[in-house]
Amino acid sequence: MVDWRRALLEIATNVEDRFDELKFRLDRRLDSNPIIIMPYLGHGSHEAFHLVGRVLTDKDITSAKDNDTIWQNLVNMYRRLSSDEIPHARVRIRFGDQETEVTADEEGFFEVFLNPGPLYRADQITYDVQCELIDYPNRVGELPSVSATGQVIVPPPGSQFGIISDLDDTVIKTDVLNILKMARNTFLRNSRTRLPFEGVAAFYRALQTGINNTYNPIYYVSSSPWNLYDLLLDFFEVREIPIGPFFLQDLGLTRDHFLTGDHLHHKFAAIRSIMETHPNLPFILIGDSGQADADIYRYVVEQYPKRILAIYIRDVSEDEERERKILNTSDFLKPRGVDLLLVPDTVAAAEHAILKGFIPESSMLDIRIERTEDKKPPEPLETLLDPNATVEDLQPKEIPDPKGDPEEPPKSST
Repeated sequence: MVDWRRALLEIATNVEDRFDELKFRLDRRLDSNPIIIMPYLGHGSHEAFHLVGRVLTDKDITSAKDNDTIWQNLVNMYRRLSSDEIPHARVRIRFGDQETEVTADEEGFFEVFLNPGPLYRADQITYDVQCELIDYPNRVGELPSVSATGQVIVPPPGSQFGIISDLDDTVIKTDVLNILKMARNTFLRNSRTRLPFEGVAAFYRALQTGINNTYNPIYYVSSSPWNLYDLLLDFFEVREIPIGPFFLQDLGLTRDHFLTGDHLHHKFAAIRSIMETHPNLPFILIGDSGQADADIYRYVVEQYPKRILAIYIRDVSEDEERERKILNTSDFLKPRGVDLLLVPDTVAAAEHAILKGFIPESSMLDIRIERTEDKKPPEPLETLLDPNATVEDLQPKEIPDPKGDPEEPPKSST
């Protein structure tokens, strides 16, 4: 029997491919927008560099400002999500004396692995990789000069551990459990008005330096689309959250999935890539209770025993059944030497990290102070999308005593 779902995907993909090809040819004839190469922040070790990028037309997305209107945010988000890729473009990749060519896929994505060889230095963390457009199919006119510099982050030998963190509702407030709030946070806010969870930046900075004041790499794994990459970079810079390689998803039809791929398979594949790139590095895993992070992290512990130091799951769900399952996972992992904590906030996770010697006790002051950041009041259209925003978002916060305030403890299964 024919698999109707796969057949439907095949038809839809062929239609999309044909439409993209026609649209691409028209845009190139009109020369509507210049071509750009967007290399995403890569990761690697002294044995291999891994860099992903995309060849696109420049949509002229403006930099975010504090006073941007809802309309400006909507326009920029539309431009991000309606990206015009350059399918099957050929790109030359250079690192030192090494040179290789890669061909982008139908969505403009390219991927390359490099051997750093003798150019690798133990005291260097970031390496530059040069990318240059060679050619692309159905080109009209002279080849434009297009180049970009990508970067690859390599943890130094003295790293204490690595951190693998989810993004949505772990670092950034997206409210994935509430479709109206998620729409408001995704489309109506920019990198300066979207809010991090209180204390996240200070906590992640403490984890990155650890107790040895070294460099512990942080990797961000999310099912969010690559189209939001520039927004994420701006957000991390504005909020002073430590930057690290992102592992996001393609937004579009393929012969294997509608719009985006399977959440669980994507996240585990990304985590597996990180773990196997750094086989001698232990990791701390951070996620939230809104999706399946606890289930994914349990599987990671089973596949990579003695590699996980701790798991922090931010409690963002009011689903008692979901909470019970997470606590059962905590019971399952405890005999395996892994603490899984369902925490109400960043402070609770930081307290455990101090006890375990992951971060210095002195870092708690900054985490508590940063935790007091106020929420931005909703604008009129936000209120229209989410009437409860007027109550929730305008709720004043008490500023706690930085020296110590009573915290809700992590939930325990006992």
